[in-house]
Amino acid sequence: MTDQLAVARRMFDAWDALDWDTAIGLFADDAVLHSVMQEPLVGREAIAGRLRQLASGATWIHLDVKALGVIDGRVFVERVDRFTFNGHLGEVPVVGILRIADGLVTEWLEYYDRATLLRGMGLGSDVAD
Repeated sequence: MTDQLAVARRMFDAWDALDWDTAIGLFADDAVLHSVMQEPLVGREAIAGRLRQLASGATWIHLDVKALGVIDGRVFVERVDRFTFNGHLGEVPVVGILRIADGLVTEWLEYYDRATLLRGMGLGSDVAD
C-alpha cells in the first residue's frame, strides 16, 4: 500500500515540477489515462503526446491534494488542480483513481468538470480536442 502511495506522490510531484519526462516514465507501456468525459489514451506513447501538448501551454501547475488513500488496491485522490495555461490562471476540482503495479501507473481515471477546466485554461466550454 505504501509503495502505491509513493508512486502516486512521485507522479503528483512531477506534475508540480512540470517534469514531464518523469511523469511519462511513471506510466506502464500499456497504461491507460482516461479523463472520463473523453476517449481514453492507451499506451505510454499516446499519454506522452497528450502530456507534451499540455506542457506546451502550461507554465505552472500545482496539484493540491486534499485526500489520498488506498481502497481495494487502488489509489484514490481528491485534489484541486491549480494552473497557469497560456497566461490564464485556473483551477478545477478533481477525483482520480490510479491502479499501480510494479512501481508504474497502469490506469489513471480522472473525474472533473470539463467546462470548468477549459474555462480555466482560457479555452471556453465549447472547445473540442
